Amino acid sequence: MNVTIIGEIGINHNGDLEIAKKLIDAAVSAGCDAVKFQKRTVDKVYTQEMLDSPRESPWGHTQRAQKEGLEFGRAEYDAIDAYCREKGIAWSASAWDVDSQRFLQKYNLTFNKVASAMLTRDDLLEIIAAEGRLTYISTGMSTMEEIDHAVDIFRGHSCPFALMHCNSTYPMAAEDANLRMITTLKERYRCGVGYSGHETGLLVSLLAVAVGATSLERHITLDRTMYGSDQKASIEPDELRELVAKVRLTEKILGTGVKTLSDAELVVRKKLRG
Repeated sequence: MNVTIIGEIGINHNGDLEIAKKLIDAAVSAGCDAVKFQKRTVDKVYTQEMLDSPRESPWGHTQRAQKEGLEFGRAEYDAIDAYCREKGIAWSASAWDVDSQRFLQKYNLTFNKVASAMLTRDDLLEIIAAEGRLTYISTGMSTMEEIDHAVDIFRGHSCPFALMHCNSTYPMAAEDANLRMITTLKERYRCGVGYSGHETGLLVSLLAVAVGATSLERHITLDRTMYGSDQKASIEPDELRELVAKVRLTEKILGTGVKTLSDAELVVRKKLRG
């Protein structure tokens, strides 16, 4: 089975629909299976005190201005939905609150996503699991007991899911990847386990595939120097194309695990063994 590759656009569109479309184009061109966004109800996710605090951004001088500047609404998501259907690529978004998940239910999404930050939000997990839709659950900054609890919720609803091993640092140092956790999670939960990466470069992601990741998610950007907290932990379009090509090659290199003699090897066998 091929690794599912998800281009995480997140909020790297900077509130600009045209940038979002260019990122979708980059994912399609690279051969990704899906793209993913993030959806928040600003007043539900953040406190009034936090929203009123200062922050300089292209949209103003407060945290509220910055957070609202990065949010897409119904018109933008309608356009994204239509554009992805036109381009033949799946899309979804990780909701950061119950209202945002209800918003996403308006669309015929092929999968849901639980962000690492939301893994302990039972109200959100319950509404997502109740949909019965394949859900990718990121496990960054979580204890095994917290993962146990989230898995119990999804199994309680008979909702299909895959876990995503993740280290929630931006960007992540390669030596912090701990990719053997992919095997640990597979053995503990008997489910598909992918990798959601925030590192620079491609090596860690390719090694994740080599140790058995069933899905791969990387943040993507048009340019890492653009405004935004996620940009530096993202890969640009040329890197994305290289990543997808190398993942597909890695799958072929790994093979089937079944001992066979290739036609080329049979020629050598005949020559050397007679």
